[in-house]
Formats: sequence, C-alpha cells, structure tokens
Amino acid sequence: MTTTKDRKPLGAYRTATRGSGISRRGIALLSVLWLAAALSAIAFTVANLVRAETDRALTDKDALRAYYLASGAIDRALLYIQWGPAYRNPDGSSKYFQPPMPVIPLDFPTGTVTVEVIPENSKLNVNAATPPELSRLLVALGVDPSRAASIAGGILDWRTASPGGSFTDFDQHYLSLSSSFRSRHSSFQEIEELLLVQGVTPDLFYGSYTRNDDGRLVPHAALRDCLSVFGATGPMDVNTIEPAVMQAIGIAPDVAAALVALRKTKPIRTLDQLTALGSSPGMGRLGLMTNSVMTLRATARLKLANGGLSELQRSVSALVKFLPQQTDPPFHILRWYDNAVSLQ
Repeated sequence: MTTTKDRKPLGAYRTATRGSGISRRGIALLSVLWLAAALSAIAFTVANLVRAETDRALTDKDALRAYYLASGAIDRALLYIQWGPAYRNPDGSSKYFQPPMPVIPLDFPTGTVTVEVIPENSKLNVNAATPPELSRLLVALGVDPSRAASIAGGILDWRTASPGGSFTDFDQHYLSLSSSFRSRHSSFQEIEELLLVQGVTPDLFYGSYTRNDDGRLVPHAALRDCLSVFGATGPMDVNTIEPAVMQAIGIAPDVAAALVALRKTKPIRTLDQLTALGSSPGMGRLGLMTNSVMTLRATARLKLANGGLSELQRSVSALVKFLPQQTDPPFHILRWYDNAVSLQ
C-alpha cells in the first residue's frame, strides 16, 4: 500500500520525462552530425581518388603519345641520315643531315623532338680500355678511388681468361651469391653484362639524378653512356664524347669543361678549333665522327593548346649499324630501348 509519504509530485515525473526526451534528441542530433561528417569524408576521399586517377590516366596518355612521337622521330632521323649526302639547300648545305651533326631537331604538329646522334666511338671500348682508363672513368663518375680500382679489376677479370681455367677471387665471390655464376673470362658481348661485375650498382650503370638550384631533376652520365662493346680503339668523336670519358683518356677536367662549352655553341667541324684549348694529354685521342655504329636517342615533348611545350618528356633510343648505301635497308637496328635517359 502506497502512503502519502512515498508518492512523488506530478511535476517530478514531467521533469524526468522532459530531460530524457532532450537527451535522446541530443544523441540523435550528434549521430546525424557524425554521419554527415563521415559521408563528407568518404565523398572527399572518393573525389580525390577520382581526380588522382583522372590525372594519372591523362599523364599515361600523354606519356604514350610522347613515346610514339619519339619512336617516329627515330625513323625520320634514320631517313635524314640516309638522305643527307644527296639533298642540298640553295646555299650548298645539307638539307637533312651532314656530319658532324650531333643533334637533329625535328618539329611535328603534335610536338617537338630532339634526336641525339651519338657515334659509339665517342665511348671507351669496354674490351680494350686499360685499367688506368677504367679507374679514371669511374672516379670521374663519382666513385671513390679504392672502389674504382676494385671495379676496374672486376671488369678486367671478366674479360680475361683465367690461368688454366682456375677460379679467381671474383669467381669465388660470384659463386657465393644465391644466384651463382662465374666470370665470363672472355670479351663482353653486351654492355649490360657490367651489371654482373662486382661493385657495379644499377645507379652506376644506368645513372642517377640530382636536383639543381631550381629544384629540377638533372640526369648524370653513367657507365652505359661511357662504355660500349662497339667503343673506340682509335680516335674518339669530339662532338659527343662525355666529359667523364675525356678525363678517362687524360684530358684535364677544366679543359673538358671548356671543350663542352665550345661545342655547345656550334658543332666542331675541324680539329683546328681545339687549338685554343691547349695540348692537354689525351687531346690527341679526339677526332670527328667516323663510326658506322651509332646510338640515336630521341627525346619528345608534346605541344600544349597554348602553344607551349609540356613538362612531360619521353626518350627512346636505338643502337644502329649503318651499312653501305646499296644495301636495302642501309641500316640495321641492333638494340632498341623503350626507356632511355637524355643527358641534354
């Protein structure tokens, strides 16, 4: 039986009921706000993802267009080199190509392409370079002297027969690797074999990048730009020889830099133009383009709607052996590289 003392005032029940309703409404409002925030975050994430994928697809499309533009430029450059001697401008100059011509600029409706013509005799012959030349080359590429001497020894070991077929120290190292092998102990057949030589890293072979004062990535020469199985055993092409190769054959760094500055103004057509550079050791190794094996490296940039050029560029290269004109075709592509790096 409920007494008067146990009864609560009617207002107390109303206050409790009202407080519970306000609490439920507050929770519902907070839930709606949290749900709206979550949906907004999801929508923002999806929008960013769609935008990023759209930008990536556009970049991939432009990269593919630039690739085909550069590939087509290789074909046109081959024709220009083939036609070079036969077609002349009214002033007597070659209409298409005349050596020495280290760069062929090409203009297309959709973009511009720079084709570098690099005779393989602008590089050291990897099978004939002396150990001091190899060591100086590696030091010029930024390798410390002790490691440079070790890598030069590895190159020499790779291309030299071992006495009686015995295992050399380099062989012992290669055989200790998970994918074991021996040195070839014979001439390099492909320049990529250098990647197997102890101490040669991908960065040293393919090259690396640093940022300049403007924050742009600048490529640096590497072993594949300086050594070749078709490289020079005689005169080396003065218009395309890398500064590191100049230092390898004994040309002082300051003279090499001066020579690069000289040929940037216009191609060196006679060796008399080198007289002002002095008689630095190694200058006698320089000559003009004579090699029938060349690398053609094409770098393409697309034209924008405003008439400017895209920041995106794509480079391809081909190692080409030129044959007598009566041959059909008068050239043979030995190697093709879809992803090349231009040092220009």
